Amino acid sequence: MPKEYVQIAFDFNSQEQLDILVAHLSDLGFDGFNEEMPNLGINDGIASLNTLGQGAGHCKTYIQKEDFDTNLLENKLNIIFKQYNINYLKSIIKDKNWNAEWESNFEPIRVANFVGIRANFHPHFDPKVDIEIEITPKMSFGTGHHPTTFSVIELMEGIDFKSKSVYDFGTGTGILAILAEKLGAASVLAVDNDDWCIQNSLENIQSNDCQLISIEKVASALQNKQFDIIIANVNRHIIEANLPALTKAAASNSILVLSGILIEDQQDMINLSAQNGWKMQQSRALNGWLSLLLTNH
Repeated sequence: MPKEYVQIAFDFNSQEQLDILVAHLSDLGFDGFNEEMPNLGINDGIASLNTLGQGAGHCKTYIQKEDFDTNLLENKLNIIFKQYNINYLKSIIKDKNWNAEWESNFEPIRVANFVGIRANFHPHFDPKVDIEIEITPKMSFGTGHHPTTFSVIELMEGIDFKSKSVYDFGTGTGILAILAEKLGAASVLAVDNDDWCIQNSLENIQSNDCQLISIEKVASALQNKQFDIIIANVNRHIIEANLPALTKAAASNSILVLSGILIEDQQDMINLSAQNGWKMQQSRALNGWLSLLLTNH
């Protein structure tokens, strides 16, 4: 029987507002955020896009129907959207060609001359970049477009990955694991708790000819081995719940990169990290989001 999904569609007023809504919805288990810029507004009781400001647009996000607790999640959705005076539409959709869904909106992205991220139907970057990654995002998070992924890539440029073991917690599309291998990592363990992400990351790893990445579906960050570099591009609540386990998974003199953090939560996350033995070395802020690079030595 084909899978069914709950689709939530809404208009947003600015990129900052969208980023905050994505963070809240991700906490509830939604994934595959498909952002569209103006002229595709919803008319059924939702604000028309011609009344919205610069950076406004339309977004759809999804969760498997079997994971949607109607009473619990609908109540939380109402609270979230009411806070921003936004209406939303909920609908049930069947499994479909997700490639066509994202291809219409997916554009290549360039992180300076360091990394270029494109789909397989895009031409190679000109001028060239140091590392080119081919991504088919489907329903998974992580294309480089979101400020959290973009800023982690910026931080990764300054990390020595050569011959290091890497743990990518919350891998999404696998983009950061792929980059870690291309930067010289000896081994990469990429994990997620979402079936979409596991399938998508496996496909992306294959299309980028990666040989050193292992993919696992997990429920938490717990591991029975230690790593030189740990990357967690998730969100604040997942970091808070898993930071002790991530710390146990860290070798001595290791590096921890945390992302998915709102700027207003910066000091709380630095304090929590310090309680677990981490010291902040660098940070990157972009569009209201923050990524931290920490060490345990």
